Amino acid sequence: MMLRGPKLPLHGSYFVNLYRGILTSLSQNNGGYDYDYATVPFLAEVFKLLVSCLLLWKDFQTIHPPRMTTEWKSVRLFPIPSIIYLIHNNVQFATLTYVDTSTYQIMGNLKIVTTGILFRLFLRRKLSTLQWMAIVLLAVGTTTSQVKGCGEASCDSLFSAPIQGYMLGILSACLSALAGVYTEFLMKKNNDSLYWQNVQLYTFGAIFNMARLLVDDFRGGFENGPWWQRLFNGYSFTTWMVVLNLGSTGLLVSWLMKYADNIVKVYSTSMAMLLTMVLSVFLFNFKPTLQLFLGIVVCMMSLHMYFAPPERLVDLQLPVKAAQGDITEVSIDRKTDS
Repeated sequence: MMLRGPKLPLHGSYFVNLYRGILTSLSQNNGGYDYDYATVPFLAEVFKLLVSCLLLWKDFQTIHPPRMTTEWKSVRLFPIPSIIYLIHNNVQFATLTYVDTSTYQIMGNLKIVTTGILFRLFLRRKLSTLQWMAIVLLAVGTTTSQVKGCGEASCDSLFSAPIQGYMLGILSACLSALAGVYTEFLMKKNNDSLYWQNVQLYTFGAIFNMARLLVDDFRGGFENGPWWQRLFNGYSFTTWMVVLNLGSTGLLVSWLMKYADNIVKVYSTSMAMLLTMVLSVFLFNFKPTLQLFLGIVVCMMSLHMYFAPPERLVDLQLPVKAAQGDITEVSIDRKTDS
């Protein structure tokens, strides 16, 4: 698959995904957070909005001003991804009431396959048989890397969750894929400036995240005061790095949605997750397992299968001339025999 823009954002997306889990773990204190974790997505949305506004303003300083569609019938489509993600977040919490964290992470790999399915159904993008096999292999590889030893309790819990947990897990995967595919549709439906599209996306994203903070205040009876008074409580340098990482991820993903596609994003996220697990061996005394090694091998095979040209995977060249020569020789021999 060819990318129409520079490849730097693709590599950037890989590395910011790589460090997200590490930074989030480093921001913890004795297994918990000193800050309100709900404020991180809100500040990340504000950061993305400010950066997009700045880049859009710079575009206006050029000879050719950016293209912007301001009709309501176009703008009204941009709150939908935020609504889907809002529903997805609530489904996540509901799922975790029925399954443990390990089971939830493993079921989360279903979004790899559901992304491929929705990518085909809604965006009408055709995938070859080899590419479908590669997507399934990616899901298998990431799942394998997360499965612990079968002698451990977490392995048994994967098959002992109630049916509601599995149904909610599937719904969560579908919602995650739907949000990504719909965002790609928005980004590619016209030739508007990427920065203008981002301004619309992140404006609604900031509004919905602010609404969530307000709802949390009402649920807690404003016990800790309104959200804007405690917005930066407990923040450290590492916490700000988490905000910066999350915001940068969103900006780079929007670039991928505009110039690449959801499958590239899925591979970038999955490979970053695997490398994060490898780095955790050195940073957090994480014990490497055979499953992790096998998962990495399977994912690398999947990566090669999806992006490599078909002729590198299957020998499609037929010795046509040799075959014709053989047929001629056979015909002559038959005439001679007759």
